[in-house]
Amino acid sequence: MRKIKRIKLNPVFQKVLKTLAIIFCIFLGIFIFYEKQIYDLTKIGYSRTSSKNILFSKNKDYVMSIGENKTLNLAFESNDFDENNLENYSKIKYVPHKHLIQNINKLLKIGYSNSDINIILSHGTDESVSEFTKRDKVRYLEEFFSFDFAKLENYDRYVQYSDETGDSEYDTVLYVNLNLDQDDYSDPVTVSKFSLDMLVNKHRQLKEDFVPSDLTTIDAKYASDDALECSRLALNAFVEMYEAAEKDGYHLVINSSYRSYQDQVDLTELYLKTYGQSYVDKYVAKPGFSEHQTGLAFDIGSRDVNIFANSKEYTWMQDNAYRYGFVLRFDKRYEDLTGFRSEPWHYRYVGKDIAKYIYEHNNMALEEYYAIFLDK
Repeated sequence: MRKIKRIKLNPVFQKVLKTLAIIFCIFLGIFIFYEKQIYDLTKIGYSRTSSKNILFSKNKDYVMSIGENKTLNLAFESNDFDENNLENYSKIKYVPHKHLIQNINKLLKIGYSNSDINIILSHGTDESVSEFTKRDKVRYLEEFFSFDFAKLENYDRYVQYSDETGDSEYDTVLYVNLNLDQDDYSDPVTVSKFSLDMLVNKHRQLKEDFVPSDLTTIDAKYASDDALECSRLALNAFVEMYEAAEKDGYHLVINSSYRSYQDQVDLTELYLKTYGQSYVDKYVAKPGFSEHQTGLAFDIGSRDVNIFANSKEYTWMQDNAYRYGFVLRFDKRYEDLTGFRSEPWHYRYVGKDIAKYIYEHNNMALEEYYAIFLDK
């Protein structure tokens, strides 16, 4: 058997290898330790980028004591991070704004507290908050912004409207958000998409070519005119309501439904010739501003009584219409909100969920529901 000849390494070379091995082990240990620190932070919700910056800024212990925090995570990722504001970041609720950390820094510099900043951020967009940071510190934040549906961009209008009217903070926010601090028909919002919760009034208009996406003809059984049309969704709900009323001994009929933009033009001209401008201004919606163009509105009558408000059908509708997704659209109590006089016969299909909520909350105006829940 041949003996394997051992190769003897040069002692200097052996020493170099040992040194390199030691250095490698040291670096491996450091790397493992570093990765363990990064893992601790990523495990509780921090990104790798923010975790790295947390370690190098020697803030790991503080961050670990706080736990997962989206605002802190974004702060350590951001070039706008300010060590002096570290504790503030952790106490400010995260919102998905592009300039969140930059705006927090500016608001703190102006003198706002953490709670003030949370209010500002929760009621504004990235754009409106960025604009808000350009102004001096304001008062009355909590008064107006205690309501979830208040909008930061409307702050000055809230103050002006409140000073002019003396209305409560709630009414101020509600009326201003609905643009009721402005003249009727001035600078209206254009509504282009058909939906059950769409809002059309003297401050929200439909385009001339707007037509409901599911327009259908109403069977003469349910209407006083065999040429009437409406949204199929609304018609299906009315048929269900009609049959329920019939079983209870009540006889409903649709007297008016969908009217096109041109129909409203013709109607306005007719009333203008017949009753004059003051009547039209008070009682007739301008073309594009009539809810009938949505196809979701019905003027409902009784087959037995000419004046609907004096009929037993009217009483039945007050108690039951919401069950089928309809709301009384122009209640006398809310003429200031709706912009239209009371119309006991005018019902609007909004779907059962919204109708039920409105019914259970004092038959609130659709405007109020829209402002609170839908106007985002």
